Parts: sequence; structure tokens; C-alpha cells
Amino acid sequence: MTERRSHRQGPVQLRRDQIPESTTDQRLLDSRGPTDWVHTDPWRVLRIQAEFIEGFGALAELGPAVSVFGSARTRPDDPMYDNARLIAEKLCAAGYAVITGGGPGAMEAANRGASECGGVSVGLGIELPHEQGMNEWVDLGVNFRYFFVRKTMFVKYAQGFIVLPGGFGTMDELFEALTLTQTGKVTSFPIVLFGTEYWSGLIDWLRDSMLADGKVSESDIDMLHLTDDVDEAVSWFIAQDS
Repeated sequence: MTERRSHRQGPVQLRRDQIPESTTDQRLLDSRGPTDWVHTDPWRVLRIQAEFIEGFGALAELGPAVSVFGSARTRPDDPMYDNARLIAEKLCAAGYAVITGGGPGAMEAANRGASECGGVSVGLGIELPHEQGMNEWVDLGVNFRYFFVRKTMFVKYAQGFIVLPGGFGTMDELFEALTLTQTGKVTSFPIVLFGTEYWSGLIDWLRDSMLADGKVSESDIDMLHLTDDVDEAVSWFIAQDS
């Protein structure tokens, strides 16, 4: 494994011997070890509060925005890279800011499309064991220690999601949004799944297993719009948001 040379911890940049062995989220969630957490957890509340304040302050005047998700492992020669860039470009032309996780791959492509269009290109980074860093196309970047604070920002400051093929992180954000919409925590929140070949298996499983077993309703699945067409993805989103 390549040795980490740089590490971002919230707004703090660390290098070499200053890089910690664990992340802030790990230390918060790990209940093993000594019981000094009894004395330190109350103080963590202040750091969590500070992260919310930083995020709210940075994004409060953002205006209409769309969170675009996809894999950090998407390579520049992958067709999905160009699709993410074009989607962001068209969202920008329609007056939307584009929010991503700020990392490489599909996130970089979406930030690039928004930035090259002259729009607002936002990256919400996260402290990870293996540092990704903010991609060069992010014009407004905020780094977070805690996933749950960052996830709040993705939903609070976006009118909806456009989701390209991705891994666990992408699935996490997708089902968070579906749960919030299903339970009425957010009202109107369009969600586009881009890439029919990638997402069709998931849609089939939702229908054949979850719906068939009565665990969800048809309207829950109808919250997802599946397409391979960039123009359709953007136009459907705008129509649902209007």
C-alpha cells in the first residue's frame, strides 16, 4: 500500500508524521478501548456543531443546485466520465449549481462540466483513511470530518440527485435520499439513475423482491427515473423540480 503523504482533517492539512492512524469518524464510532470516551464525546459535539456551521455558512447562498454522484474510480476514458461532464454542463446552463463529493472520477467530471460552463462547481470532501483530495475543478470546496454532516449538506442544498454508476458511497447517498423522500422528511426530491445497464438489476430486484414481498410500494420505486440519455436526465429533472 502506498504511504500517505498528505491528509486533510476538516480544514487542517497534515503531512508525514502528523498524519493520524485513524479518522475522526472512526474515533467517534469505535466503542472499543478505554472508557475515556465518556469525557471526550461531549466535547465532540462542539466540533460537530462547528462543522454544521461551516457548511451552512459556505452553502447558504448557493441557490438552486443538484447533487451529482458517481464512482471515484471512473476513469477519464470511461464514457460515464463524459456523461457526467455533459450532465453538469447542461445543469449549469439551466441555472443550477453542481455539488459532488469533490473527489476524482465521476465527481471530477461533474465538477469539470460545471466549472467549464462558468457555473458554481461545489465539492464536499470527507476525511478518509486513504486521502482522495479535492479535484482541481472544484471552485467552492468544504471538507468534513463526519459523514453525517456532509450527507446533510448534500440533501439540504440540492433540489435532487442525479446518480451515475458508483459503489457503496453512491448507494449510501441514493438510499438516504429515497428514505428521506419516502418518509416525508424532504418533499419534492427528483432522483435520476443514469445508466440503464448498470442500474436495471437494482430496479428489477426492488420490484421482484421488495415490492413483491410488500416491503415497499409502487410509488416508492417510481421515485427513481432511469435513463441513458443526457438530455432526458436533465430535462426530466428540471420538469420535476419546477
